[in-house]
Amino acid sequence: MKFINKRILLALLFITSTAVFAQPKKVKVDGVVGVVGDYVVLDSDIDLDYITLKAQGVDVKNITRCELFGKQLEDRLYAHHAIQDSIIVTDAEVNSFLNEQLDAAVEQIGSIDKVVKYYNKKNVEELRSHFFDAVKMNKLTDQMQKKILESVEITPEEVRNFFKGIPADEIPTFGAEMEVAQIVVNPVVGEDEKKRVIDKLNEIRQDVINGSSFFSKAVLFSEDPGSSSNGGFYKMNRKTAFVKEFKDVAFSLAEGEISEPFETEFGYHIIKVEKIKGQEVELRHILISPKVSIQAMKDAKEKIEQIRNKIINNEISFSDAAKSSSDQKETRNNGGVLLNPRTMEPRFELTKMDPTLYAQVSSLKDNEISLPILDEERGAGKFYKIITVNNRIEEHQADFSRDYIKIKELALRDKQIKEIAKWTEEKIKETYIKISDDYKDCDFANNWFKK
Repeated sequence: MKFINKRILLALLFITSTAVFAQPKKVKVDGVVGVVGDYVVLDSDIDLDYITLKAQGVDVKNITRCELFGKQLEDRLYAHHAIQDSIIVTDAEVNSFLNEQLDAAVEQIGSIDKVVKYYNKKNVEELRSHFFDAVKMNKLTDQMQKKILESVEITPEEVRNFFKGIPADEIPTFGAEMEVAQIVVNPVVGEDEKKRVIDKLNEIRQDVINGSSFFSKAVLFSEDPGSSSNGGFYKMNRKTAFVKEFKDVAFSLAEGEISEPFETEFGYHIIKVEKIKGQEVELRHILISPKVSIQAMKDAKEKIEQIRNKIINNEISFSDAAKSSSDQKETRNNGGVLLNPRTMEPRFELTKMDPTLYAQVSSLKDNEISLPILDEERGAGKFYKIITVNNRIEEHQADFSRDYIKIKELALRDKQIKEIAKWTEEKIKETYIKISDDYKDCDFANNWFKK
């Protein structure tokens, strides 16, 4: 479709790229090829952009230096005005992200010493210093973009006009889709096992009260893969995506207080609140999940086989069976229908479907019930499920009533692009900008020369 141009493609490529390694801190003055407000662009930044894109498998032969330079100027325009608009990115936030990037680099290259050598730095400290400013600029850029777009909404009339405005030969084609439903049966955890976990957490809690390190206990005992290596640390506010039970306990504690063991869908927890900063809470937690017995797994499989047989024998519909018997609360009241996490509608485009789910449903005919499937979710443990395909939609040209949600997404994206372009045009006029003569012949998408 013509309304997604190359400049926007580049922007999308860079939003989540590893181009954090793109702005050396100490350089020769003659390496500066552009200045935007308080930020400079170095010729070496453009070289590093090419390296980053190639590392991601992008074919760069049709991407010019002028296009990459234009993207560098845009990022600095965002970052400069983020500072002017009092957008704050803390050092802790930058360091947290930087740690993740360095961990990923170590995993890919082999060791932190090899990463240091790869980037020609003397030691880890110099490596971190080198990347710190670039990470901070990227985060400021991201926050500024979000601020520009946060108020952009679209009405049904605008969606209709957008669709009518697409030339007939450019109406998009949407890929094949399917609607999927499932019934889940979780194995039942015995009361003795629950008591064992609660007793262990109470023992850990008492040790901490007596002076032991909560950090060390979390490293040793917590089964939360997202925080155990960091001593169970999380920073959250009331809008952070944690389960309700966890948030309720976290915001009920005073600084330094340790909760009693409590249960969520992931297992049993204890929380220690370290700091309360306005609406934010910094805490550490320990998660231990009760273990499921072999007999409990056998019982769960037998139960879901009985449910499947009743559906096949027309004793109950799949939807009613899900409502009465499924242990998955997110889908139970909807007859087991799965929602696409990207669009929050009950359609999955086959080319974008999770590979595991696709493998489970691809061979099913409409309304056929799968055999029991042993599955596992992070934090939720193993369970059995059966799946059915409620509906299939073949590849087709966009239809306004049938594909309204997707068309709305396209229309909103188009409006956001125009809003960004308007903001950029206005800010270029009021910002100090200097472009090297080496790039004077570039045909930029934006008016960087202020002609």
